Amino acid sequence: MLHIGCHLSSSDGFEAMGKTALSIGADTFQFFTRNPRGSKAKAIDPQDAAALRTLLQEHHFAPLIAHAPYTLNPASADVKTRQFALQTMQDDLQRMEYLPGNLYNFHPGSHVGQGTEKGIELIIELLNKILTPKQTTTVLLETMAGKGSEIGRNFDELKQILDGVKLNEKMGVCLDTCHVHDAGYDLTKLDDVLTAFDKQIGLSLLKAVHLNDSLNPLGAHKDRHAVIGGGQIGTEVLAGVINHPALKQLPFCLETPNDLKGYAAEIKLLRSLAR
Repeated sequence: MLHIGCHLSSSDGFEAMGKTALSIGADTFQFFTRNPRGSKAKAIDPQDAAALRTLLQEHHFAPLIAHAPYTLNPASADVKTRQFALQTMQDDLQRMEYLPGNLYNFHPGSHVGQGTEKGIELIIELLNKILTPKQTTTVLLETMAGKGSEIGRNFDELKQILDGVKLNEKMGVCLDTCHVHDAGYDLTKLDDVLTAFDKQIGLSLLKAVHLNDSLNPLGAHKDRHAVIGGGQIGTEVLAGVINHPALKQLPFCLETPNDLKGYAAEIKLLRSLAR
């Protein structure tokens, strides 16, 4: 069975997101833990969280994906910026325990001129501070397109981070199809891409997929998402992604430029293509 959803607004609360997901044919979804361009987080209502937990169980949802705000940069040269990332992620992981057993995805960061090696060192340092043995949330590194000084532009950079994390069992990877395409991984040769991922990281650590088309040609390093079938990857290739034996049981999340009606149409299309 295909587990698919999209990015939903958390402004109306947890249970409301679950009901919205059901209304568009989704059985998972992604949400920002707080203002994606800021730092404020809405206070959690324990009853609302409990209502969502019940709904998820009743309707057999796949794991949800919480997304850290874009403002975080654990690899920054600025101490205050790194401290903001640490405090925000610590708080997010505490809040995630209201929805135990789900996923928390973040962009690894940008080294802003320090060099990749130093940036990776700083990301590892942060993760070793925030991860705890008792947490139920799995923290995901997202594959990145490689624009500017982004870290995570290839599988080797993600492997270096994972190898440095002490509580490695609390970690995983979210593969973004637009990002890996823009990074230069040819999804028309999906078996080769996944073989490379397995060799460098291990497919057991691949926990979720952001399913997006791309406006850019292969290897452009730009990161511009497109609707399914509206970009350079194409519907046929993305259908291959959702049906690949190594991926088909994972939660897939659409981050395409769409409204709810558009997401519902994409979910319907992809379900029709699932084998």
